[in-house]
Amino acid sequence: MVAGRDTIAVALSWFFWLVATNPGVEDKILEELDRVVITQTGEKEVIFSSIEELNKMVYLHGAISETLRLYPSVPYEPKQSLKDDVLPSGHIVGRNTRVLVSIYSMGRMEDVWGKDWMEFRPERWVAVRSEGNNIFNNDNKKINIIHVPSYKFAAFMAGPRSCSGRKIAYTQMKTIISCVLRKYKIDVVGDHPVVPLPSIMMFMRHGLKVRISSRTPVSTIINVVNSILPVDSVE
Repeated sequence: MVAGRDTIAVALSWFFWLVATNPGVEDKILEELDRVVITQTGEKEVIFSSIEELNKMVYLHGAISETLRLYPSVPYEPKQSLKDDVLPSGHIVGRNTRVLVSIYSMGRMEDVWGKDWMEFRPERWVAVRSEGNNIFNNDNKKINIIHVPSYKFAAFMAGPRSCSGRKIAYTQMKTIISCVLRKYKIDVVGDHPVVPLPSIMMFMRHGLKVRISSRTPVSTIINVVNSILPVDSVE
C-alpha cells in the first residue's frame, strides 16, 4: 500500500485532467456508474456491494489503462544485464550493460498502438461481443476488457518483476474515481499549463489547477435537508 501511494496519486492527476478535457469520456463513465453502482438518493454517494460489482466498471478500467498508456506513473525503468545476451531485435547486450526502458515512449509508438496513438480513447481497451458500436446498448456480460500483453502495455512492467500490486491499484483508482466523479464535476483552469516533469515518477510540473462543482442540484440538497430536519428548523 505504501509503495503504491505516489504512483496512484500521479495516475489520478493525469486521469482527472484527461477526463476533464474529454467530456465525451466523462459522460460514458458517468453512464456506466449509473448502471452499475448503488447510490443513496440525493446524496450521489457511490456504494459498491462487492469487488464483483467494482469489476463491472469495464469502461472505467479502459479509461484508467489509457491514462497509464499515455502517462505512466513510472516513465522509465532501468535494468542491468547479468550476462551477455541478444535481444529479439538482434541487438547485442553485454554483461553489466545498463538498459533504460522508456515506458512512456512505448505507449506512444505508432507501430504498436496505431495511427490514433495520440488520442485518449478508452474504447481501445473494451471489446463488445455483439453488433453495434455503442457499448452502452449492451448487457454488461457482453462487454469485456481486452487483454493487452504486459510486454506491450508495460505500465506495470512484465515478466517475473511485474508489479504485484496491479489489481490493488486498479481497485483503489476505480473506487476513488467513482466516488469523486459521481459527486463532483472537475473543470481544468484554462490558462494553467499541464506538462509532465521527467523524473522517477511522472508528476505534473506545475500541478493541476481545477474548479470543482457539485453535481447535486440545490433543490435536491434542500429536499434532503427537509427530510432530515424538523420543519420548524428549516428556514
